[in-house]
Order: sequence, then C-alpha cells, then structure tokens
Amino acid sequence: MLAVQNLEVVYDDVMLVLRGVSLQVEQGRIVALLGANGAGKSTLLRALSGLLDVHEGRVSRGRITLDGEPIHGLQASRIAERGIKQVMEGRRIFAELTVEENLRVGAHVKPRATRQNLDRTYQLFPVLADRRRKTAGYLSGGEQQMLAIGRALMSDPRYLLLDEPSLGLAPMIVQQIRDVIVEINAQGTTVLLVEQNAAMALSIAEHGYVMENGAMVMDKPAAALLDDGDVREFYLGLGAEGASKSFRDVKHYKRRKRWLS
Repeated sequence: MLAVQNLEVVYDDVMLVLRGVSLQVEQGRIVALLGANGAGKSTLLRALSGLLDVHEGRVSRGRITLDGEPIHGLQASRIAERGIKQVMEGRRIFAELTVEENLRVGAHVKPRATRQNLDRTYQLFPVLADRRRKTAGYLSGGEQQMLAIGRALMSDPRYLLLDEPSLGLAPMIVQQIRDVIVEINAQGTTVLLVEQNAAMALSIAEHGYVMENGAMVMDKPAAALLDDGDVREFYLGLGAEGASKSFRDVKHYKRRKRWLS
C-alpha cells in the first residue's frame, strides 16, 4: 500500500502548500483525487514520485510509505525503481524523438523487459503501433497523452500516478483514456488518478478524495462522493435535483461548501 500521513510540503522554505495531508492507495485499486486548480494535487504527486526538489520544494513534516517503508527521503530514480511512476500534466513527451524512442526511454528501470512492455503498450494503444516511427511532436494531443501513459508503462509500474490525463482532450478521446485506465488497472497496476473531470474519475474509481487549499476535506468511497451534494454541485455542475447548472452558476455560487463551515 502507498500511504501518506500528515504530510506538509513547503516551497522555497516559505510557502506552505500541503497542510497535514493523509491518503491511502491500496494495492489493486483506482483512487481518484479531485480538487480545483491550486488545491495542491500536483504537489502531492511530486512528493510521491520524489520530484519536489526540482521545484524547490521539500517535505517539512509527515511521511510517505510504500508497504510500510518510508520513501519520502529517496531520490526520484530510487522511487521509480520501487515501482512508482508519474505521468505529469501536460504530457512532457520528447517531441523530437520518434514514438518508439519515447517509449524506450521509459524502459530504463526494466531494460530486460523492453520487448514485452513494448508489446503490452502497443496492444493498449494500437495507434502508437501504427505511428511508432513517427516524430512524437506531430502527434495529436490525444495521441501524445497515450504516448505519455505508454512511456510510464514501459517500466511495468506497481503504482501509476496520472495527473490530469483528460485535460484538453475531445470527449471521444477522454472516453478512450478512461477505458485504458480501467484496462491498465485490470492488468494489475494500481492507479492514483488526479482529475478535474470528476464524473470520469469517480465513474471508474473505488475510492476518492477531495482537496481544497492544500488539505483533504473529503474522503469517501467513489459512489458516496457521486451522491454527495457538495461534490455534485461544485465538481459535477449539478443542482439539487440533478439538473445541469450553467458555467456561470458553477463559478459564481453563493452557498458555502459544507466542509468550509
């Protein structure tokens, strides 16, 4: 199990971003993490994958454990070797390399299994097999997202951290990404899914968390979050009777969230 206990993270020794965050990702599950921009979701993923120091951040309190062993003091490469891989927001592919070259970069943790993991990735994303020799920068946004996920899978991770995989994609591509996440999980990879598309995330997750201002404010089974009035109103854009609300109404609500009361 991947667990976070009372975690605090600061940037530049000044800005406190995470405030006593706790979270558990049990082996074999899909766990959703919801929250608005600036809530601290990406910072939490950086802490889990050992990338805080790249952004002048550090864990100032609390701990992160994998199967009971602390990992928050390890370098990112050591965390990757233990089976935790992150797909960052914005895809971050190597635009000048080919599709297959990008994938082979992801195999550095398990080079002996490169052929096997290439076959798995091409089965999950047939479009990448068709474009394996194409320069990655010429792929569509959806294809680049598939490539970013596929590159992470090349190390056969135990835990896959996905940061906004549906961001900026057409609804049809979002559905494809959703289905692939379900299949990846069915093949044995545990998934922590950070998403602003709450409906998509909660439709496939078993458990969910909601972050606000660097703190966890809700922690429930995904089905319970889907039925929660605040989640439905503020994250799904639905009114009390289940009717869709306008964008203006969602962004300019008057009622306080119950967890802020």
